[in-house]
Amino acid sequence: MGVNASVLAVDAGNSKTDVALVGEDGTVLSTARGGGFQPPVVGVEAAVDVLASVIGQALAEAGERAGGVEHVSACLANADLPVEEAELAEALLGRGWGRTVEVRNDTFAILRAAVDEPRGVAVVCGAGINCVGMVPDGRTARFPAIGRISGDWGGGSGLAEEALWFAARAEDGRGEPTELVRTLPGHFGLGSMYELIEALHRGHIPDGRRHELTPVLFATGAAGDAVASALVDRLAAEVVSMASVALDRLGLLAEEVPVVLGGSVLAARHARLDDGIARLLSERAPKALVRVVTEPPVLGAALLGLDRVEAPDGAHRRLRAHYA
Repeated sequence: MGVNASVLAVDAGNSKTDVALVGEDGTVLSTARGGGFQPPVVGVEAAVDVLASVIGQALAEAGERAGGVEHVSACLANADLPVEEAELAEALLGRGWGRTVEVRNDTFAILRAAVDEPRGVAVVCGAGINCVGMVPDGRTARFPAIGRISGDWGGGSGLAEEALWFAARAEDGRGEPTELVRTLPGHFGLGSMYELIEALHRGHIPDGRRHELTPVLFATGAAGDAVASALVDRLAAEVVSMASVALDRLGLLAEEVPVVLGGSVLAARHARLDDGIARLLSERAPKALVRVVTEPPVLGAALLGLDRVEAPDGAHRRLRAHYA
């Protein structure tokens, strides 16, 4: 006798979407991967069409008819505000993939993938920066995390912009000296910040390549540059600020609780950044247990789904073992 599908888990980022169809006992019945989820670029319905293609693959592989799933647990990029989560949940419910639907920001998937129960805080720093927290009674802590208008600082894109700003001012005399004057243009084979500014402004270097400057910033700081090091230290302080505020909102500051770090910048294990986060967090939340997430986010979306359907004992362990 086969295992009935219980949860359709979706983790959809800007560049890719992962789907897992999970049985009531935690067995992974099928998986699929497809394109990115970008409703601000293509509109909600077109973005959900991308999900439909990937979900269709997973359902077909498992032989599961659409609508036969109990719950859809979708952790989606660009679902930054509760109102956006509600709108996307309505759009997904209309496709008939499951009897119930819950949409969360994709940072929740990263947190849940890394913890044994829905309890802890995650800070993710990739292209941008975000932080969420949760506890088993359903309470959450979160930030809008939509850029400078919501008070954000950091993320790979933001760090690259800051590095360019300091380097430009150093070269023309408005700012203090920094090796970024040489290392940033040197990354692209250019000899000066003026050449780099011109190349970026005129599109000779696509905007999409600016993120390549973030590792250059960290390397320059590791070599002893004061300006680059100060930016790294500021990021450590920002990560700890977000984490400690989320912990405080949930009443967890004085408790032993996981603080999960994820995203390309934090996963790169830069020594100065890691040390700064550990030191500052020990002052703000001395019992916090810091770890870098290695589990795939779709696991977190699936675990959130099993939480929601109150899966039987052993289901969470079986699911986690599949992704170990």
